[in-house]
Amino acid sequence: MIEIDGSYGEGGGQILRSAVAVSAITGTAVKIVNIRKNRPRPGLSIQHIKSIELVGQMAGATIEGLSPGSTAISFTPSKIGGGNYSLDIGTAGSISLVLQSVTPVAAFAPSPVSIKIVGGTDVRWSPTIDYFKHVTLPALGMFGFRGSLSLQSRGFFPVGGGCVTVDIEPADLRGAVLDEHKDGPVKGVSATSNLPPHVSRRQEGAARKYLESVGMEVGEIALDIRNDLSTGSSITLFSGFHGGSALGERGLPAEKVGTEAAINLANCLESGAAVDPFLCDQLVTFMALSKGSSRITTSSVTSHAVTNMWIMEKMTGRRFTVEKNRNIIIQSV
Repeated sequence: MIEIDGSYGEGGGQILRSAVAVSAITGTAVKIVNIRKNRPRPGLSIQHIKSIELVGQMAGATIEGLSPGSTAISFTPSKIGGGNYSLDIGTAGSISLVLQSVTPVAAFAPSPVSIKIVGGTDVRWSPTIDYFKHVTLPALGMFGFRGSLSLQSRGFFPVGGGCVTVDIEPADLRGAVLDEHKDGPVKGVSATSNLPPHVSRRQEGAARKYLESVGMEVGEIALDIRNDLSTGSSITLFSGFHGGSALGERGLPAEKVGTEAAINLANCLESGAAVDPFLCDQLVTFMALSKGSSRITTSSVTSHAVTNMWIMEKMTGRRFTVEKNRNIIIQSV
């Protein structure tokens, strides 16, 4: 059993998601201690518990210590199984963060996997579901990952109620090289639920205006106008393996939301790197689990990425190098 210090680096939920996923894939038991030790509310939250339970179901695992506020768990996997799985987070907890943990596990299943998750699709401190669909999944495809995502309903804070289905085929993951930005027009999705249609249009118009003002080509920014269970708005913009997003909130003009997302994306694209810093965090896991070496370039290395490299080195034996050039080059060897 490998022991992981959950307070290492950024000390958040990513340590749990990464360690449990790799444990399921490698068949090596893991014990995680000091979980979220330095956070205002240490230990496991409901969202963490639900995510670990789902991976546990997929891997036939025995889990100890899985309760709210727990600061230590042990996860002993058996064999990963294909088939249909479902998870209701029960809150507006991020579906995208759950998917970060379960997608690599599903790729190692012996048969196709279909996962239905209910929770938050567009919530703070996590990638929007549109980012996951249009940025993350295409990037994972470069490693041989085969998966698709279907959005049934959106979930905004605090109500949640968003519903997503992900279908994943078994894959023989291979190393990838993502070292140059893929040129092409900026695209996006401007989404609302239970709000006047003009909110979605104003977000789109402001984003387009800003991007064109800085000389960027803009393609279709789709309007996704819904009347789902929750109320809210979001806009996600993307180009190649870069994304920028923003969430609406009461009293915040739609124009500011659209402009914020556009600024976020433009700042990422300015570097000319292949992947944005937030995608980099997620790709580290696939770099470690794929056959052969990988190389990516990004504009900066987040604390999440540093932490994830540490976990992967500890649990898989792969080694990462980080080199500062015009951009930052990360390689797995």
